[in-house]
Amino acid sequence: MTELFSGLPSLQAYLLVAAILFCIGVWGLINSRNAVRVLMSIELMLNGVNINLMAFSSYIDGDLIRGQVFAVFVITVAAAEAAVGLAILLSLYRNRVTVDMEQFNLLRW
Repeated sequence: MTELFSGLPSLQAYLLVAAILFCIGVWGLINSRNAVRVLMSIELMLNGVNINLMAFSSYIDGDLIRGQVFAVFVITVAAAEAAVGLAILLSLYRNRVTVDMEQFNLLRW
């Protein structure tokens, strides 16, 4: 059994890459004032989650595909989020001529 998994990276390596992606996404979400960068940061966070799902699915239940199914659902939600988010950003850009998050005060009295 160990010969089969000798060439694969360990679970910790996948979790480290996923944690790095997720932390970069959180940092970009907190520090960015550009709305397009905020959307890209959310996508990075979702990709980190997908790597976690795939890694745990591969290492815990190798024959079942539960992690892959959840990852496909996350990918579809991310695609819908990107499409709706970009549509909202385009309409805001047409009205305000900026994508700076500090300038969006549409809900203020």
